[in-house]
Formats: sequence, structure tokens, C-alpha cells
Amino acid sequence: MKWLILFGLLASLMLLVGQMARAGELPRVGDAAPDFELADQNGVKHSLQGYAGKWLVLYFYPKDDTPGCTQEACAFRDDLHKLTALGAQVVGISVDDSESHAEFAKKYHLPFPLLADKTAAVAAKYGALTNLGLIKFAKRYTFLIDPQGKVAKVYMKVETSKHSTEIIEDLKKLTEKGK
Repeated sequence: MKWLILFGLLASLMLLVGQMARAGELPRVGDAAPDFELADQNGVKHSLQGYAGKWLVLYFYPKDDTPGCTQEACAFRDDLHKLTALGAQVVGISVDDSESHAEFAKKYHLPFPLLADKTAAVAAKYGALTNLGLIKFAKRYTFLIDPQGKVAKVYMKVETSKHSTEIIEDLKKLTEKGK
């Protein structure tokens, strides 16, 4: 009888954690990108409308100054000239606060905005939130948003060392189609 009760409690707990870990629905290619307004590492507010007319690489990442997140951010930093030459802006989002973002950006000389999604509302809108109750963090997802504000590509399986190069190649293809 004890085993049955224990099994029931364990099954209930797993179900509860599974429910809490689900994020909102993932925007699909062709959908209007969900709007946002968040402050960056310098306290400057950014919104989706502020990037109208440009390609936007909107990348979500779990935590400032961790190995994978640092590798990804530094690759974007190193390839920023290639991305801007293709008409793209890079913006990172995590649930860390602006102060953490400022330290991270300063330490690695990151020249693009890192937005503080402290309530995790934007990550949830993009289906990029892992919510374990007291612990929330963004999943490593990237959304390539076209100049009209529509989702052009979704990256859910990101290899941090190659991700920036992958986006550059996709941007080249997408911008060639538009000509």
C-alpha cells in the first residue's frame, strides 16, 4: 500500500512539473512576431517596432556568463559586421536582470542589446520559457524576424559554436529571395 501511495505522489509531482515547464505556443514561420518592450543592460527600452524595416536576430539564452551562453554571445559579437551588412540587428533576451546583463556585456565587449525579461513574459510569448515554479529560464531559441515583423525562421536546436554562421547563411538566402 505504501508503494502505491508513493507511486501516486511521484506521478502527480511529475505531472505538475511537466505542466509548469510548458511555455506558451511557439510562433511559426509567417506569424507576426510577438511584441515586446524590455530594458537593455543600459536601461534603454527596446520594442519590436523599434526594429521595423530591419532583419532582427532575436535570441533567447538561459543565463549570463555561462559557457554556452558566452560562446553564443561572443560568436554574435565576432560576426556582427557580417550580420549588419545583411541588414540585421542582434538582440539577446534572458530572464537575468539589467545589472547582470551589464556585467556580462562589459566582460565580453558585447556591442548589442541584452534585454532583461525579469518576469519571463516575453520568453513565454515566444514559447522559449522553462518554468519550474521558483526557477525560470529562457530556452536557447532564436527567431529570425523579417523587416515586416514576421517570423522568417525559428531555431530550436542551437549549436552555440556554429549558430551565428548558420544565421548568416540563412540571411543570405532570405535576402537573395527578396531581391
